[in-house]
Amino acid sequence: MQKVCVIGAGPSGITALKNLLDQGLEVVCYDFNTEVGGNWVYNEKTGHSSVFETTHIISSKTLSQYEDFTFDDFEKGMPDYPSHDQLRRYFQGYAAHFNLYPHIEFNTLVKSCELDEAKNWVVKTEHNGAEKTETFTHLVVCNGHHWLPRMPQYPGEFSGKFMHSHEFKKAEPFRDQRILVIGGGNSACDVAVETSRVSKKTSISWRRGYRIVPKFLFGKPSDVVASRLAWLPTNLKFFLSELSVKIFSGSNKNYGLPEPEHSITATHPTINEELLYKVRHGKVFPKPDIDHFEGKIVHFKDGSVEEFDTIIACTGYILEHPFFRKDFLNYSEGDVPLYLKMLHEKYENLYFVGMFQPLGCIWPGSELQSKIAARAIKGLWKRPENIAELCQREVTHPHLNQIKTPRHTITVDFHLFIKQLKKHLPKNYVSKTPVS
Repeated sequence: MQKVCVIGAGPSGITALKNLLDQGLEVVCYDFNTEVGGNWVYNEKTGHSSVFETTHIISSKTLSQYEDFTFDDFEKGMPDYPSHDQLRRYFQGYAAHFNLYPHIEFNTLVKSCELDEAKNWVVKTEHNGAEKTETFTHLVVCNGHHWLPRMPQYPGEFSGKFMHSHEFKKAEPFRDQRILVIGGGNSACDVAVETSRVSKKTSISWRRGYRIVPKFLFGKPSDVVASRLAWLPTNLKFFLSELSVKIFSGSNKNYGLPEPEHSITATHPTINEELLYKVRHGKVFPKPDIDHFEGKIVHFKDGSVEEFDTIIACTGYILEHPFFRKDFLNYSEGDVPLYLKMLHEKYENLYFVGMFQPLGCIWPGSELQSKIAARAIKGLWKRPENIAELCQREVTHPHLNQIKTPRHTITVDFHLFIKQLKKHLPKNYVSKTPVS
């Protein structure tokens, strides 16, 4: 008898659970938190991976929803960019609508997953100090990839507070401090903007140039505008996207920021409406890359020196699966050769859902991956015979040629990936009716 374990009840985990149940499968989902929603359940406790107090989604609602349960299915009148609390309610509404809660064990840590001699998964969990071991025929991993901080290393030692954005929850604790934010991604720009409202001074350090994309272009969400170019040849599509950003924002030099030396697709674009405004209003101060630390003094590579009370590193996360032995699977460094970003060439009863980074929102792709996984487990979809070749092709033929950094090992083009996944599903793949 087939029995499936799902690890994680975040946005990817709940759609995996829903679609597995749709196929009549027996499923148990384990989650370390107390509610569904993953990082989108705001929690002020440091060490808990969650959004911060003022977070809004950076992709618009149009391209950030489940097809089985749209925002309009949940609640009419959602704004273009919902807040974290609206998203929390949306995910909980999804779980309630599809009756997922009876299948989720909360406050449960997955400690290890190993294959036994029969190639079944032996899963060891811990709940309130008590350990339990269960055996499953299939394992679906949805533990997310934004929870283990990647800290930067610099010569010298900083004697102030040196923290990762993972620990940042709200701006108030940084009132009247001198703050240095490291990074040019979405979290870095958000943290710089938020701390600038209360700090004595906020600076932001970039080691390279980034493109700051406004949330709205021509009165529409910028990702909606970009989606209307999806039918164009790739090079032309991204040329027009880059041109639009330059027209609306101008040169980075106008803001004292370094110009990008790469194409718009070589890194993840930063979606932020306020950073450039704050820079030009003297609230956020651009700084180059760091050279070294000396107590509270930071030496920058342009020779400038400045004193700070707190440094907040917004330098990404390590792709980690702590329940696997390192000699079994380890994607924390190097390539991630998974077909459709979910299938391993060797382990046929292992699926990864949501372990990709689109230029857009993850959840629509996770929903489609979940449908493929559920159909595969049910016997309605067959793994390709040349899957080893296809897994390697994921590495050698990425959608986008990006800078070689750990952050870019799982990048996909949103529209190409969605199109690719839909090829493996029947035309009537949308399923809005809860399983009784």
